[in-house]
Amino acid sequence: MRVPQSPPLLHESMDAWGEDNLHENLMLILQSQQGPCDAKGRYLHWEKLRHLSPPKGYSSELFWLSMKEARKKISKQLPFNDKHSNSFQFCIPDSVMRDILWISENATGAIEADAKITDDRTKRTYLINSLIEEAISSSQLEGAATTRRVAKEMLRTGREPEDHSEKMILNNHKAMMFIREYKDEDLTPSIIFEIHKILTEGTLDTADISKAGAFREKEDDICVFSKEDVLLHVPPKASELNSRLQAVCDFANKVNEQGTTYIPPIIRAIVIHFMIGYDHPFVDGNGRTARALFYWMMAKEGYWLMEYISISRVIKKAPAKYMYAYLHTETDTNDVTYFIIHQLEVIKQAIEDLHTYLADKAKKLRETEIMLENSPLQGELNYRQLNVLKNAIKNPGAEYTINSHKTSHGVTYQTARTDLLKLSDHFNLLKKYKVGKKDVFISPANLREIIHSYKAS
Repeated sequence: MRVPQSPPLLHESMDAWGEDNLHENLMLILQSQQGPCDAKGRYLHWEKLRHLSPPKGYSSELFWLSMKEARKKISKQLPFNDKHSNSFQFCIPDSVMRDILWISENATGAIEADAKITDDRTKRTYLINSLIEEAISSSQLEGAATTRRVAKEMLRTGREPEDHSEKMILNNHKAMMFIREYKDEDLTPSIIFEIHKILTEGTLDTADISKAGAFREKEDDICVFSKEDVLLHVPPKASELNSRLQAVCDFANKVNEQGTTYIPPIIRAIVIHFMIGYDHPFVDGNGRTARALFYWMMAKEGYWLMEYISISRVIKKAPAKYMYAYLHTETDTNDVTYFIIHQLEVIKQAIEDLHTYLADKAKKLRETEIMLENSPLQGELNYRQLNVLKNAIKNPGAEYTINSHKTSHGVTYQTARTDLLKLSDHFNLLKKYKVGKKDVFISPANLREIIHSYKAS
């Protein structure tokens, strides 16, 4: 990874043109019909645009400057400055507006899926699964090295984490639960510090233990490097962090905004995400904190479906694009539109993945129910028990405990116990063993045959 080339600036280009070309080039720029995007609707950075064929009569430089002028006309300033006191801004070209409207329609309304998936009693199950997925992916994005299977087993059984990676994932899960509890409150530095403390508890280096839930200090002024040791970003000085974090809170709470000021909630959430990443206020855990605050802002604004999706899982598929969204902003006069566009694409993909996931869950539940047709089991099992059977058929030898079932579905201990005992003691579908004082329920290898052996009475 390398830092993108900074685009040409109009005043620098004018100095280089000389008197002979100055008037002609300015007329080409000012009279251009070029919009903020290219002919394919893409909001391109100079790094890519300079390699494309410009319109007839334009050089790549003039093509860029014409596009940049079009962007300035629709640009809105944000209440943030970079470390050099230059302001950040963004704009909303048509492609961004389309994405905002699509997400608003698909993240605040009803989910179209099987009724068993989307009724109130099952929403809790899939919300829990989503919180687990985001906890795992967000931690893996920042270096946690453990498998999904092991991480999910830890979170569902409630066992203590065994290493640094598992601790990161458990902390991320706790932070997501904290966000759900505080989503209706105004954002304060105290809430942000608490989120960071939860995220980093027990994972910081020995020398930094006291910095969980606290700003990095002067001696901690840090730089962000790529895996190839390329310097990518130098955050603002530690002495600025107090005022900068308060500015993030004020922005989240819409402090001093006039009635004529309107920033779509999705963009507000994305900008908060960006600013925490840019300011890097902590010695570690900045990315996880930034993504957690994105979820907080979306939940506060009523985008309830966002609680069910994992943006980190999508980001983790292409982490370089995530970093370049920051770099394109910083190298092009603090234009946050690049980061906004990247995050909108991530959110759209995460929502589409959720719909695919729900459709797959509905299909598998129906397959399990079909298997139970003409059996005394038909109508005797609730959706949680059907889910266990579906998983058990797929994974012979799989182990289930009352605590893991309780955590997976968000039910009481007694409800989870009743579910599993019915599957083992009443219908003999699972084998029950005693391990110490704990009951363990195991999927037999011939479960499918056992189910088929039940004959209608």
